[in-house]
Amino acid sequence: ASTRLGIDSTSGPKPCQENASRRLWTCLCGNTLFFFNNTKDNDYVEKLDLSDVMSLTDDCSGDRKLEAAGLLLHMKDGEIQITAPSLEARELWKGFIYCVVELSVPSSLNLLPGQIHMMRETVETERERRNNLSLTLAAASSSNLSLVEDMPACYQPVSRTEAEIMLERHSDRGNLLLRPSRDGVSLAVTTRQDLSGSVFRHYRVARKHDGGYTFDVETPIPCATLHGVINCLVEKTNGALTPFIMEGPYEESITFVQANEESGERSLQCAPSTPMPPVPVPALPPKPGIQTSLTGTSLSLLTITHTFTMAPC
Repeated sequence: ASTRLGIDSTSGPKPCQENASRRLWTCLCGNTLFFFNNTKDNDYVEKLDLSDVMSLTDDCSGDRKLEAAGLLLHMKDGEIQITAPSLEARELWKGFIYCVVELSVPSSLNLLPGQIHMMRETVETERERRNNLSLTLAAASSSNLSLVEDMPACYQPVSRTEAEIMLERHSDRGNLLLRPSRDGVSLAVTTRQDLSGSVFRHYRVARKHDGGYTFDVETPIPCATLHGVINCLVEKTNGALTPFIMEGPYEESITFVQANEESGERSLQCAPSTPMPPVPVPALPPKPGIQTSLTGTSLSLLTITHTFTMAPC
């Protein structure tokens, strides 16, 4: 569906200029609206998380064209105006937005049986997506591996487009980069190689429910860790792909700028490399004894309770 997105002047952060509007193509994926310049684009230009929608109202104050119909999304931090190409299209958008926000088919809209069936399917799909997301997050939180520690050095928290730009600008630092995926759950690998120009490839890395990862290609490749995913790519390409390491080399000695006492000239000095003498560690005070009283078969432990008084920030 073709929509026009405008941002009300009372809203918070604005993805476009105040009181400006653009004609964009819109796709509903999960509970997020993605906006594209045209139907052939793979990369969206804006996105709108519908979890912050508080209510929807018809907007009759915008475009005066009879075939257009306005819709106001009342968000927690402002209002967003969307203009659909027709009244029927607006009712459909309202219905689908209600479906993913409230997980129910709205009864207040005039809908055909086929449209009601599509919306019921949308509700079931969104409910299943949320359940799967909860299971994935629960599995991730219960994992013994820390996500931060488990991330390879070539991981960068960037989007698909930003990954391509980073690999293009710093081609001497590697051509394989691990990044978050668009769905917010899985990960992705972006690679860049030269073949009469830059050639980019993007691969999905899915987390398995029973632990480990799957490199999602035509024949999926299971890997125990993310490091295994990267090593697999390096090995299968005979080293043509190398991990992207953004960090540069570190200094091997401590240097500082100091002024000469006589001439006042400032120069770079190198600190002495002799090890510092160890600092004596004070002995810990003895632990207080635990007072117990034993009567018959019951053991009573004396517990010291600290009371904290918290003031509002």
